[in-house]
Amino acid sequence: MTVFFTSDTHFGDPRVLRIDKRPFKTIPEHDAALMANWNAVVSPEDEVWHLGDFALHVRPERVDELLGLLNGRKHLITGNNDGPATLAAKGWASVQAYAELMLDGHALVMCHYAFRTWKNMGRGWIDLHGHSHAKLKPQTRQFDVGVDAFDYRPVTLETILASRTRRRKASADMVSD
Repeated sequence: MTVFFTSDTHFGDPRVLRIDKRPFKTIPEHDAALMANWNAVVSPEDEVWHLGDFALHVRPERVDELLGLLNGRKHLITGNNDGPATLAAKGWASVQAYAELMLDGHALVMCHYAFRTWKNMGRGWIDLHGHSHAKLKPQTRQFDVGVDAFDYRPVTLETILASRTRRRKASADMVSD
């Protein structure tokens, strides 16, 4: 079993095409692409932590349908755009505003919102969040796991941690050229 993280899928929400300039012409195209990307990396046995803003402006039946079509055992960390239908959906293994998780020797705090400070920040704990749609300047040990930051798909902790390493190496390479 692999553990994945994602956020801000905004299934059914036409605002993301305009506000976030996602590269899709229509919401059905957007939703189909995100579902295909999700299922291309997540198997039915995997676990997915969705850090908020799953779906908006969709019927309750559609939320249940989406959860049924997406692979994995799914946990929701609630976001500001998660309405009653999303919160009450039967497909969640758990629903909460905040969670802590030990994974591969790393202690994680998870919330939809980025924290300025967080539990055991000085002891190496990592903050995973969504909400900012890859627009915040990253802090040390803080990562936006939203689909806008990771090619519209869920990612593993290994991928999340490597993303910062790749950026630092690319910046160093540019300076040395």
